[in-house]
Amino acid sequence: MNNLIRDIIVVGGGTAGWMTASYLKKALPNIHITVIEAAAIPRIGVGEATVPNLQPVFFDFLGIPEEEWMRCCNAAFKGAVKFINWKTDPATNGGDHFYHPFGLIPQCDDIPLTHYWSFNRKAGNHMPPVDYSCFVEPPLLDEKRSPKTMDGTRVTRYAWHFDAQLVANYLRDLAIGWGVKHVVDEIEGTTHNEQGYLASVNTKSGSVYKADLFVDCSGFRGLLINKAMDEPFLDMSDHLLCDSAVATAVPNDDKRHGIEPYTSAIAMKNGWTWKIPMLTRFGTGYVYSSKFTTKDKATEEFLRLWNLDESTPLNQIRFRVGRNRRAWVKNCVSIGLASCFLEPLESTGIYFIYAAIHQLVRHFPDRTFSQGLIDGFNNEIAGMFDDSRDFIQVHYLSTPREDTAFWRANKHDLVLSDNVKEKLEAYDAGLPINPPYVDEDTYYKRFEVEFKNYWTNGSYYCILAGLGREPKRTLPMLSYKPGNFAQADRLFQKVQARAADLKAKMPSNYEFLCRLHGNGELSRTADVSG
Repeated sequence: MNNLIRDIIVVGGGTAGWMTASYLKKALPNIHITVIEAAAIPRIGVGEATVPNLQPVFFDFLGIPEEEWMRCCNAAFKGAVKFINWKTDPATNGGDHFYHPFGLIPQCDDIPLTHYWSFNRKAGNHMPPVDYSCFVEPPLLDEKRSPKTMDGTRVTRYAWHFDAQLVANYLRDLAIGWGVKHVVDEIEGTTHNEQGYLASVNTKSGSVYKADLFVDCSGFRGLLINKAMDEPFLDMSDHLLCDSAVATAVPNDDKRHGIEPYTSAIAMKNGWTWKIPMLTRFGTGYVYSSKFTTKDKATEEFLRLWNLDESTPLNQIRFRVGRNRRAWVKNCVSIGLASCFLEPLESTGIYFIYAAIHQLVRHFPDRTFSQGLIDGFNNEIAGMFDDSRDFIQVHYLSTPREDTAFWRANKHDLVLSDNVKEKLEAYDAGLPINPPYVDEDTYYKRFEVEFKNYWTNGSYYCILAGLGREPKRTLPMLSYKPGNFAQADRLFQKVQARAADLKAKMPSNYEFLCRLHGNGELSRTADVSG
């Protein structure tokens, strides 16, 4: 019992710091937790879009109903990522789009419906695009429908958009109410013991704070993990070229234009722009590569996209792409931007935070700091990051756009891992990529199942086929079972019928959000998405 962790210091507030503090306090209520954050350091709001497991993995663990935190954080729904102009330069060909929705692909005789879609396409049969053929959501998204009925019943898979600053403030107040100590001060130095473990952090005010375990949530600065512990950051700018962003918030006339229930990723000359709609406004930012354009030119292109004035307040961001060699060193654990960063093309920023916290609790040590626990955690975080990095690369590798040097470099010059090469070879051979091997309910209710296989076949098919990169071959097993095609056709028809039914009866996203953020009571949790 004398070896148990008694005190934890979290360096840095923001979304990462307060998610960490609140989760750890809920998991380990007898441990003293102190968050030290510097008031003068601006918080970066690039993580305002999320993925569906946020509620079950994080907020359900804290015991907070969805409606409660949504109302406090101006949250809205996200049913997919909509990729716009990723196939063609809109200046020459009028634009294009495809969706990457959530949820698993239906199966016919243990073969994903995507593969029957591909077979039909190669046989010359007319098929709607893969997202419209295999998912219910795209027609609803086109009409800006809510994923919930007005009584709160969920009918499709969804995630959330929110104001990251409001989420951080909400979790700060919650954690402080649970007993977390909050210190507003700046870290100016650290001390180590004879074994190289962190012993204390020293602040600008002259205070010294000691702890058994230190969690670095200081953002890209990596005050503890990179500076105090001297752990190297593995730069991966040769894997993904974007390294900068210019961002702002744009007012929206919700009543006139509605609220889009999806994140948009709009391809630009030297990167892409996110659009994250919420009530009364949308967050937006141009993620670009400084190797191919300047800050001024990127800003000009971004302002022109939304017809914004040059006086618009802007947040200019420079980010590092990659991860620490080890996220956990001795008694220092890095979480959030201090640990790793990928451009937010698939909304991984917030996910990386609470997935890491979840893994920290799974591997939580005593004061002996068993190397087996540390290595296990580090392997999980490295695998999580590298797998997502490879998936993001697939977006760039597969686009047919070659109208600028940026897009040509992404197609031809990126450093690729063996993992992504093997996945693309399997895809071209007609094999499913990362089939989940479990039903949808099991996949989404057991986070360890999802964590180990996060980007499944449906995700890869949406991106690859959506970009026009269809498999070179069909799965031979399909030809051995011609009787399955009638069943597959019925599944395609079921998807279309379900989409038409929901499109006709679901409220608009604007209507639902007005009620949610107004006085309407929404507490129903039933799920009829099947």
